[in-house]
Amino acid sequence: MTAFMHKGYGKTSMQDLKKATGLHPGSIYCAFDSKRGLLLAALGQYKKDRNSEFNDFFPGKAAVLTELKHYLDHIVQECLSCDASKACLLTKALNELADQDDEIQGIVTENLAGWQQSITMLFEQAKVKGELSTQRDSEHLARYFVMGVYGLRTFAQTHPKAHVLQQLADQLYHDVCYEPAPKIAEQVVN
Repeated sequence: MTAFMHKGYGKTSMQDLKKATGLHPGSIYCAFDSKRGLLLAALGQYKKDRNSEFNDFFPGKAAVLTELKHYLDHIVQECLSCDASKACLLTKALNELADQDDEIQGIVTENLAGWQQSITMLFEQAKVKGELSTQRDSEHLARYFVMGVYGLRTFAQTHPKAHVLQQLADQLYHDVCYEPAPKIAEQVVN
């Protein structure tokens, strides 16, 4: 996973995979059929790892929106670490391979849709707990949140200062968790 996240699929060589796995190329081909097969296995493992990590952030004991803030702060720290192992393999694969490989596009799209659905469920839980207005559309908030995380991860590639990335994450959190202030209609005085 780290090799693919660091260099991307196309630039990851068999030597990189040999170094990352500790296996000889013949063993890699025997176990995974191809470099693509290894990528598919890596995507499967990535999904398991990220789902487990996500579930650890939301054990259901604390307020949902508090847990969401901790999760978002964790994503910011991942972005700031500049550690390839903390990158998002799904978005990397989607950006690099989706147009070229329908199966990989399907796997990545399914994984990202599942993550978005999990976020939608969190907003629904927040409504039930009275943390979020029932008038807010959970599905829309989840889409907005996911889009914001994609944006944070992409923007982080430009190496902004930590406080800038944190400000953006805080604004995203505020936007999804708090009702916008009602607009005061301007009265026209004749």
